[in-house]
Amino acid sequence: MNKCIICDIDGTLVEQHENYIDRVAKGIPAEILPGTLDKLKEWEKKGYRLILITARKESSRRITEESLTRLGIFYDQLVMGVGTGPRVIINDLKPDMSDMTMAVAVNIKRNEGIGNLDI
Repeated sequence: MNKCIICDIDGTLVEQHENYIDRVAKGIPAEILPGTLDKLKEWEKKGYRLILITARKESSRRITEESLTRLGIFYDQLVMGVGTGPRVIINDLKPDMSDMTMAVAVNIKRNEGIGNLDI
């Protein structure tokens, strides 16, 4: 069974800046955090599914997708408009895997990146 990783964008994959969309619109490129691409490639090789989430408004989808593509960040799904407050994942326990944890949360420091995660 392959893992599904749900990952925030700003402050996790790319450096968090205030008014990020304004910066991108002015041609100021996003700064990918160290280790991001290597970790994404590792997860891809393991067959993990990657869902990116962001608090960015749906109206910024095009510019967000273009920026992610330019940075080489690939994903299976992009969910926009997720609030900035605490995020909770609720999942069921599979009958034949009741001893296995089916949902895990990992918090990292802003702009630290995912390079050192062992998931």
